Amino acid sequence: MIPKPLEKYLEKVEKPGRYIGGEFNEVIKDKAGKIRFAFCFPDTYEIGMSNLGMKILCGVLNEMENVWCERVFAPWPDFGKVLKEEKHPLYALESGDPIRDFDICSFTLQYELCYTNILYMLDLAGIPFYARDRDDSYPILLCGGPCTYNPEPFADFFDIMSIGEGEEALPELVRLYEICKKAGKSKAEFLREASHLEGFYVPSLYDVEYREDGAIASFTPKYNDVPALVKKRIVKDFENSYYPTKPVLPHIEAVHDRAVLEVFRGCIRGCRFCQAGMTCRPIRERSPEKLDAQAREIIANTGYSEISMCALSISDYSGLSGMCEKLLEWAPAQHVRLSLPSMRVDSFSEKIINEVPGLKKGSFTFAPEAGTQRLRDVIHKGVTEEDITRTLTYVFSEGMTAVKLYFIDGLPNEKDEDVVGIAQLAQRAVNLFYSLSNRPKGKGVNVNISVSCFIPKPQTPFQWAGQNPLSEVERKQKLVRDNIATRKISYSWHDARSSRVEAVLARGDRRLSRAIENAYRSGQIFDAWDEFFSLDRWEKAIENAGLSADFYANREIPLDEILPWDHIFAGVTKKFLRSEYEKSMNIL
Repeated sequence: MIPKPLEKYLEKVEKPGRYIGGEFNEVIKDKAGKIRFAFCFPDTYEIGMSNLGMKILCGVLNEMENVWCERVFAPWPDFGKVLKEEKHPLYALESGDPIRDFDICSFTLQYELCYTNILYMLDLAGIPFYARDRDDSYPILLCGGPCTYNPEPFADFFDIMSIGEGEEALPELVRLYEICKKAGKSKAEFLREASHLEGFYVPSLYDVEYREDGAIASFTPKYNDVPALVKKRIVKDFENSYYPTKPVLPHIEAVHDRAVLEVFRGCIRGCRFCQAGMTCRPIRERSPEKLDAQAREIIANTGYSEISMCALSISDYSGLSGMCEKLLEWAPAQHVRLSLPSMRVDSFSEKIINEVPGLKKGSFTFAPEAGTQRLRDVIHKGVTEEDITRTLTYVFSEGMTAVKLYFIDGLPNEKDEDVVGIAQLAQRAVNLFYSLSNRPKGKGVNVNISVSCFIPKPQTPFQWAGQNPLSEVERKQKLVRDNIATRKISYSWHDARSSRVEAVLARGDRRLSRAIENAYRSGQIFDAWDEFFSLDRWEKAIENAGLSADFYANREIPLDEILPWDHIFAGVTKKFLRSEYEKSMNIL
């Protein structure tokens, strides 16, 4: 429900459907006596409306009779300008009420380059940035999401953080908040009690000291009852956990505008660069029967014509064949198609591809990640040259003429021959296509290689490794390009400049909050969007905070150093991560 004074500006902004609310399946409640919960997504409406975690958490909170959870998205700069000029505070879509008036404002942090958008949204809402500057009249500021596995760069902004999975944890926190509110307890008293709940971190209850060289000297709780180690929360009974089968339908096309089934959580692989593979453990699956029932409900409640599956590696799901069989019993008759995410090369299922209509669409996507077998062993990818050849042979023999291959450059223990190997692997794919007698006749092949930059992520074996300096990353990007000898290979690469800032924020400590504020004050918002990102402004923001980008992004961290995220336990021990890192460095 857009506030009346703002309606006249809708025709002047891009995509006004982002701001009006009133979507099909939205949840409206009588706000009297309710705990008001604003779920804030620090990016655009169409990206946020595609986020499964937001759908799950908003849904589970709205299942609570005494809670009304509403949605809030970062307005595009044109509408943000309207809000500022009209002095109208940022509002929630369902009620149109200012989020400043809510009990709890929660941000989901999916990506480091959204951090300035936190301050952008708080600024529009009229809420002070720093927790120390907000008295009891302001909402509790909460955050969660994968970025909280290193919560320190934004720790000064939030009152409390949810670590791990939230569909059981958030209702528990809200119940505690209601008890404390009715008892007349202060924010400080509530936060002290909340720190006792598993999976919740209260930054203000910890002291951090630094050494002269910039490393952390100590990280200690202020009180004996505050845990020194905050353990992530996990949903143990995944089969029967809450899942939204009546999602809100967006007014405008979302990035992923379809029914989604969360097939399983976790990963059996253990790639050393992958944060999700480490932090989403243990593996938990939903049965084909449960997924089929959820799919039927979602389609009945939305009218979607496509069902997609959400998993880190869909071909590792033990019930994949059974699930597809059940969905195919009814979906095609209702003109509903199935969509599978990219499969791993070493567990590629020819049976599934043959059974599911529409999957042979002329293009397929795989992620070898590295161009040579040596480097794939370094990162523990578990994919062999034989796996790649076997899969590409099948793909081309079945009539497909395009493949997309994802790689990472700048990986630890990487050599120039590994970088050149990216172009060489793509060339072998081209050669393989033309060597097959049963390839599609009269058609050429396109091998599209996409190369991202290595980001050392917390809670992974590569958390100690430094990112290559910017000049070195750009040299390696050029090295790949120079070794491509045919137009049959298309080459794209990620912006090394934004990857540098991402690495700084990924491995940062609490002192970076000032740099984030500096960046926002200098005009930085929507950093994940190329048209807004500026490395120069970020470098100055970091420097003006008295910090060094090289210290966070490029430094190889000594194994005995205290890491900014050591007080967060994501389910895998530091001893194991260190062992994996040492193994990777010993591969010649």
